[in-house]
Amino acid sequence: MRREHFTLDVSNVDWVDTDGEPRKPSVTIDFTGPAAELRERLTGHDGEILEATETDVALRLQEPLGDGAAGVVSVTDRITGEFVLELNEAAEDVLAFITAARNYGEATADDDGRYEVRIELDGEEVVTYDKRTFLVYDDEGDLLRQHSLIPSGVEL
Repeated sequence: MRREHFTLDVSNVDWVDTDGEPRKPSVTIDFTGPAAELRERLTGHDGEILEATETDVALRLQEPLGDGAAGVVSVTDRITGEFVLELNEAAEDVLAFITAARNYGEATADDDGRYEVRIELDGEEVVTYDKRTFLVYDDEGDLLRQHSLIPSGVEL
C-alpha cells in the first residue's frame, strides 16, 4: 500500500483554540487503493477486523521536531507489530490533534476514548476506533513522552 493512497482529515479540534465546548477529536483516513489489500491488513489472524484494543496509533518524526517537521502517522497491529497503514503528515498538525485529544480527555469523563479514528475505503466506512493512546517517536525512534497521549496509569 502506498502512502499516496491515503488522505487524512481531522475534525473537532478548533474548539481548543477558541475555548469552545469540548468535542471528541476525530481523524478520518480514506484509502483509495486496492480494497482487498486494505481489508487484508485490517484483518487479524482470527479472520475478523482488528478491534481498537488490537491497534496502536503513532507519529514517527522524519527529522528533529521544529517548524515544518514531517512525520509518518501509522496504525499498527499491536500483536504482530505490522503496519496496517501509514501516511505522511506535518508533525505540527498531528501534535495539535494530540493536544485536542488530551484536552478533551481532561475536560470530560469519556471513558470510551480521547479521540476517534475512522478508516474509510473510497469514502465508505470500514472501521471506527475509539482510542486513548497516541505515541510520538523522534527521528531516531525514541519515545517522546511529553508529546505522546498516554492515559494515566498506563506504563510503557
